Amino acid sequence: MKKNTIGTVVWIVISGLLLTAGCKPSVRDLPDAGREPVIEPDYSGVTIPPNIAPMNFIIKEEGKYFIVEASSVNGYSKTVRSRNGVIRFSRGSWKKLLSESIGDSISINVISEDSKGTLGKYNTFSLFVAKEPVDPWISYRLLYPGYESYKQIVIRQRNIESFRENSVVENQLLKTNCVNCHSFCNNDPDKMLIHVRGSVGGTYFYDGKKVTRMDLKADGMKFGAVYPAWHPGGKYIAFSSNSIVQSFHASQEYNVEVTDLESSLVVYNTETNIMLPVDGSDTISYMETFPEWSPDGKYLYYCRAVETKDTSDFKRIKYDLVRKAFDEVSTGFGKAELIFDARSVDKSVSFPRVSPDGKYLIFTLHNNGNFSIWHKEADLYLIDLQTGKTEKMSVNSDETESWHSWSSNGRWLMFSSKRGDGLTARPYFAYFGPDGQMGRPFVLPQKDTDLYRRMIKTFNRPEFMTGRIKADPRDFGRASGTEALKARWGGAKVSSADK
Repeated sequence: MKKNTIGTVVWIVISGLLLTAGCKPSVRDLPDAGREPVIEPDYSGVTIPPNIAPMNFIIKEEGKYFIVEASSVNGYSKTVRSRNGVIRFSRGSWKKLLSESIGDSISINVISEDSKGTLGKYNTFSLFVAKEPVDPWISYRLLYPGYESYKQIVIRQRNIESFRENSVVENQLLKTNCVNCHSFCNNDPDKMLIHVRGSVGGTYFYDGKKVTRMDLKADGMKFGAVYPAWHPGGKYIAFSSNSIVQSFHASQEYNVEVTDLESSLVVYNTETNIMLPVDGSDTISYMETFPEWSPDGKYLYYCRAVETKDTSDFKRIKYDLVRKAFDEVSTGFGKAELIFDARSVDKSVSFPRVSPDGKYLIFTLHNNGNFSIWHKEADLYLIDLQTGKTEKMSVNSDETESWHSWSSNGRWLMFSSKRGDGLTARPYFAYFGPDGQMGRPFVLPQKDTDLYRRMIKTFNRPEFMTGRIKADPRDFGRASGTEALKARWGGAKVSSADK
């Protein structure tokens, strides 16, 4: 028989085994590998949202032919055949599988034929389908993982219910300047900003209709405004105003280190165009960075370290997690309250993010400094803000975990991880249960199952969005040709703690 004829017969036999009930031989009679198949990405045992794109994968096993049956608890099933191990589900059948499995699981069975023509099966593995959906869109900065070039930087948005994706900002249309720190108010795509550094520098605001270029370094400010955090009401945005320096070391452990020489917090009023300092009554000079509001707007969380002018001994720079009460009417702040004493455990904190219900806070913990993306030991930690209990999260790997974002319903966490190759960051998702328990994390599904292996660019600062950003790169390009509107300095502000 010809080779293609043999293949056809094999498919008929395997399909018959799967679809025929009560006939002998059955699937149960096939030789059993005694284990689950090795697949990439590894989706076995993960908890997924009911509105996620098809979880395509490749079977990393020896075999001439593969057949995969995905089944819902209600009896709906979809069969996918493959000669090369690549398994792709159609969007329609995948949506049907999800809808039939909400609150339960999708079972995946894999049968293969080896080079000798022997049929075999692997243990069934499952994907658990949560009841709560995830925000349908995400955005991220796509760039090369090195520090030496930023000639190709784009901010992309992706519909995670499908594989639809497009660019929002491209620095090729901004004179190849550096683009960073895209940020949203309550995951709202119509309340966003990005920073641009260089000849067309400024902070670009998008309100759902137009892009406006702003210069937030008001006269009276020593440094510019970076690392934004929107107040939940949308009126205020907290920033860190920093003097940042990069250090390069002949060390595999720390070949790049980003540190602050000086940093303080400021708050921008979007309605009055006034920038105010966040003053305090501390007798010790601190470097303050990475602000984050509580969802009720009553507290401003941030990271602080004792100020130093000597960054040569960068391993001694440790940031604690603190917060200050905020009075929205007077824009006054209370005294700093220590939330997590990282120095007491010889560690440092960055990237605090509070859950939408205000009960939890996740931060990145690493050995020193505040720029954890270069730290292999960086892990995610969870604080129960009601009890103060702090614990290392189960989603961590042996590689870098850094930036993270909450879905608007608080049931999904997206975080940046280098667990694939130690160099390029990918967006991972994990279910966050009502009791704080985490599901097994999974990487963002792609139509091309080989994409992550081939792509050398990194996914930076992934953020959830409740919808699509309607602006495109040309809108930001046109705004770059306008004169930046300069913010006004509000002068020295007396904090409520000093009154």
